[in-house]
Amino acid sequence: MAAPMSWRRLVLSVYSPAMAGAFARVSDRLFRVRDRRRGSSVLLLAPLLAETDTAPRRVSRPSGSAGAQGTDGLCAHFGWMAEQAPAFRVPGTHIQILTSPDQFYQAMKAHIKTAQKRVVMASLYLGTGRMEQELVDCIEEALERSKENAHAPGLKVSILLDYTRGSRGQINSRTMLLPLLQRFTSQMRVSLYHTPDLRGLLRLLVPERFNETIGVQHIKVYLFDDSVIISGANLSDSYFTNRQDRYVLLENCSEVADFFSDLVEAVGDVSLQLRPDDSVTTLEGLVHPYKGNRQAFSAAARKRIMAVVNAARVRQQLLQSEDSGGSGDVSEGEEDTWVFPLVQMKPLGIQLDEQVTQRLLMSASSDSAVFLTSGYFNLTRTYMRLVLGAGANYRILTASPEVNGFFGAKGVAGAIPAAYTHIARQFYQQVCRLGQHERVHLHEYRRPQWTFHAKGLWYYLQGQHQPCLTLIGSPNFGYRSVHRDLEAQIAIVTENEELQRRLQEEQEMLYRRSTEVSSSTFKQSDRHVKLWVKLVTPLIKNFF
Repeated sequence: MAAPMSWRRLVLSVYSPAMAGAFARVSDRLFRVRDRRRGSSVLLLAPLLAETDTAPRRVSRPSGSAGAQGTDGLCAHFGWMAEQAPAFRVPGTHIQILTSPDQFYQAMKAHIKTAQKRVVMASLYLGTGRMEQELVDCIEEALERSKENAHAPGLKVSILLDYTRGSRGQINSRTMLLPLLQRFTSQMRVSLYHTPDLRGLLRLLVPERFNETIGVQHIKVYLFDDSVIISGANLSDSYFTNRQDRYVLLENCSEVADFFSDLVEAVGDVSLQLRPDDSVTTLEGLVHPYKGNRQAFSAAARKRIMAVVNAARVRQQLLQSEDSGGSGDVSEGEEDTWVFPLVQMKPLGIQLDEQVTQRLLMSASSDSAVFLTSGYFNLTRTYMRLVLGAGANYRILTASPEVNGFFGAKGVAGAIPAAYTHIARQFYQQVCRLGQHERVHLHEYRRPQWTFHAKGLWYYLQGQHQPCLTLIGSPNFGYRSVHRDLEAQIAIVTENEELQRRLQEEQEMLYRRSTEVSSSTFKQSDRHVKLWVKLVTPLIKNFF
C-alpha cells in the first residue's frame, strides 16, 4: 500500500494550485520579453499542472415563489437561470428532437439547400470523406444559387473550427474548404480557433496527434437562417452513420438563432482567419492567440464574447418586462418553452455553464430524478460531490469499453477505454461505500458496430413521468469540458406535453440499449485494467 500512496501524494503535489501559480509568475517574468518577440510559453505548462476543480459556490435552492419571469409553474424551479444566461421564450412545437445520425445529416443537408441569408457552422473539425464532401457541395450549390437569385443575393457562410484538429494532416478541414473560400471570398468566412494555452515550447514539443488535448474549440452549433441545430456531434462521417449522439432542431426561432450566430461570430473574431492561399491571419487590431500576450488575448476574447451574452440577456429581460406589463396573455398557450444558452470557456474566464450546472445538480431534491449521460464518464470532482450529496435519484449512462470512441486505437490512446473503466469502478465503489447504490445507478451503453458520444441530462420533477428540462450540447461534464475547451449547450425548460413526451422517448431510447453496472461488471476478464493504465489515469482524466 505504501508505494501507491506515495505515488498519489506525488501526483497531488505536482497538481497543486500554489505550485502552478508560482510557476506561472516566475516563468512569466522569465519569458515576458521573448513572448513579445516570437512567443515562448513555458508559462503555459502551469495550467497543465494545476488542479483547478474548485468547490461550488454556496447558493440557495430555488424558492417556491414565482421565478424571474414572473410566471408560475416551472419558473418557480428554474427561473433562476435567467439571472445568469439569456432566456428565450419559444413555442415548444418549434423544437424537434432528432434521434439518429442519419436524421442529423439529412436535416443538415436539407437546411443548407434552402438557406437564403446565412449558414453558420461551429464544430471541432470537418472530416475529409465522401459524406463531408457532400455537405461542402451543398454549401457550394447554395452559394451559387444565391449569386443567381436577385431576391436573395446575400447568402453568407461562416464556419468556425478548431485550428489544431482542423489542420491535422495534409488533407484536412482546411483543404476541404479552400475551394469554396477561393470561389466565394466575399461570402465565405472560415475561422480557426487556437487555444491560448498551446504556445511556445509546449506548441513545439506536443506531437500533432495530441496537441488538441491542451484545449480546443468544441462548440457544435449548425445554423441555417432562423433555424439552429444544437448537438454534440462533429462534421464527420461516423457522426452521420454509426456514432450515437444527441441533436435538437429549433426551427423558426430567430432570436435563438441570432444569439448563436453572434456567439460564433464573436469566437470567430478572436480566431485565426483562413485565407484563400491556406495561410492564416488575425483580424486587424486583435491579439494573436499564441504569439501575443496570453492574458491580453484572454481578456480581449472574454470581453468580445461576454458582450454577446450580456447584450442578449439584457435584451430578453427587457422584452419580458414589456410582456409582463401588458395584458398578460402574450402567447401563453403557444410560447410554453424556455431556452437558456449556457457557455463555458474557462481559458477565457467564462464559466456560465459550470455555474448553472452546479446549481442545477445542487438543487435536485429527493423528490426528483435526473438521467445524465456522457460519452466519456469523467465527472469533475465538484459534479461528483454534488451527485453523491444530492437527494435526487440519478441514473448515469456512459459508454461501455467497446463503444468508446477510442476503442481499438493505437498507442496510448488505446488505453483510454480501460482508463474510463477504472474511473467508473472508482465511482461505483464510492457510491456503494456511501450507501448510495439505491439512489445512484450507473449504466453502460452497448450497441454492436456503434460508438457512443451522447451527453446531457433529463430532469424529472416529483410525480412526473416526463422530463420538464433537458441539457443538450457539447459539454461532457468532465475536466476538459469545464477547464480546457470552448463549450456551449442549451437548457430547455418546457411545459409543452408533446415536447416532454419526445424528450422522454429520447431518454428511454438511449437507456434501452444499456445494462446497469454492478459489482460483478468489474470482475469480468475484459475489465482488467493494467497497472500502468491506472497510473496514467489522472492524466487521461485531464486531457481526454
